[in-house]
Amino acid sequence: MKTLIIDMDNVMADISRHFIEAYNRETGENIDRQALLGKPEVGAFPQPDVIHRLLHTPGFFLTAPLMKDSQEVVAELNKKYKVFIVSSAMEFPQSLPEKFEWLAKHFPFIGWQQIIFCGSKSVITGDYMIDDYPKNLDYFGGGRLLFTAPHNYALTGYDRVDSWQDVADRLLRSETPHV
Repeated sequence: MKTLIIDMDNVMADISRHFIEAYNRETGENIDRQALLGKPEVGAFPQPDVIHRLLHTPGFFLTAPLMKDSQEVVAELNKKYKVFIVSSAMEFPQSLPEKFEWLAKHFPFIGWQQIIFCGSKSVITGDYMIDDYPKNLDYFGGGRLLFTAPHNYALTGYDRVDSWQDVADRLLRSETPHV
């Protein structure tokens, strides 16, 4: 059975949407997803200190919305692949229990043995990886899928997926995964 590594933020959890909604609530501004395209995640906002504060706010990671179709597709992938959820969570230590609880709530079929919280994904190996950050994919030796997010919108040179249905088409509906 092939091993599939799946990132959490901006892949399973819609952190960009969460940032936008929380930022707009906090500041009274009306930033939309289009305004973030091609810009670094935190630096895309006029008041980056608000985003830094959100990242350290208890409950922020626990209340992140799901990416559309992620639950259903990850459930199917979990039947066909050895799935591991890998998150570079060490930068925000308070996120560890929240991310664990978030996964238990939304992906109860993912066991604790399938969850890896780390500082750097450069040590992670497997057959395929889905991530929104090129820096994580660049170290990975297997098939790599860049999950589209506002901050990576303009990047080229990566095999890209725009949605979980794209992931399903590539890794579930195809005889041979094309990654």
